Amino acid sequence: MSVTMPPQRPVEDDNPKKGGTRVSRGNAAARKAKERLTSPWATAAAMIIAMLWTIPTVALFMTSLVPGSRYRTDAWWTVMADGDLTFGNFNQVLFDSFGDNSTAPPLLEYVFNSIVVTVPAVVFPLVLGMMAAYAFAWIPFRGSAFLFVLIFALQVVPLQLALIPLLKLLGPENLGLAGQFSGVWIAHTIFALPLAVFLLHNFVSHIPREVLEAARVDGASHTQIFFRIIIPLSLPAIASLAIFQFLWVWNDLLVSAVFGSADTYPLTYPISNLAGDYGQYAYLVPPAAFISMIIPLIVFFSLQRYFVRGLLAGSSKG
Repeated sequence: MSVTMPPQRPVEDDNPKKGGTRVSRGNAAARKAKERLTSPWATAAAMIIAMLWTIPTVALFMTSLVPGSRYRTDAWWTVMADGDLTFGNFNQVLFDSFGDNSTAPPLLEYVFNSIVVTVPAVVFPLVLGMMAAYAFAWIPFRGSAFLFVLIFALQVVPLQLALIPLLKLLGPENLGLAGQFSGVWIAHTIFALPLAVFLLHNFVSHIPREVLEAARVDGASHTQIFFRIIIPLSLPAIASLAIFQFLWVWNDLLVSAVFGSADTYPLTYPISNLAGDYGQYAYLVPPAAFISMIIPLIVFFSLQRYFVRGLLAGSSKG
């Protein structure tokens, strides 16, 4: 007499490391989320949001093509219907002296100043912030927790409160760096370091410990670990912070005006005074503003994939 055993349900292991139910449920949730984000409705909503987000930029560009004689009387679509749009405004604002002061340099010189100010003011906080983040995350030393909390607390100090003390420190009676590019770089680096250390530390501290321990077993020093493991794995966080810092410095006027001089003023300084005392040069403001947007847009789209990875880092496990 044979006994037929009923089919048994396979036993699922609850250990996520062995591919149990927790991992399967997490994968199912990830698939559902991916299906929602890639559905036709989500794609249509994203396209609508992108179009609405682009409208102000397109309108600014079209307004910058309106000639000065019709700037105050006609809208850009009326001028476009008449065929009077011109690129002469860009040529005038980039290569000619403008404004009430006929001896003022063209806008192109200020574009170079903005690049000279912005690039080091982005690189210095990233380099110092990465080194500090690695030290706080993986190099134990006495007082590290207190020092990290102190650096984090510096974020609540308003920037305006530190302008005068820092200006005295960089002034001619002390370091003598105020009015030079180096003074502007130091000021931007100091103001950016607390946030840079905090954000980069949160990312670096979540790197798996096993990776670093394996490198130490192979005889790697802290320098080798930093350059060969930490930096490559932290590229999304570095790119995200670089975008924010670049936009902050590029659009800054206060710090550059306080710690700089007429030879170091960035692009934002002439744009703020471009319209003239009575607004007679107001038609040059839209092309100047559009020019100031080009380089940040190039930087953002160049680092976009790293930026998205940085935003999604740590949002899921497994």
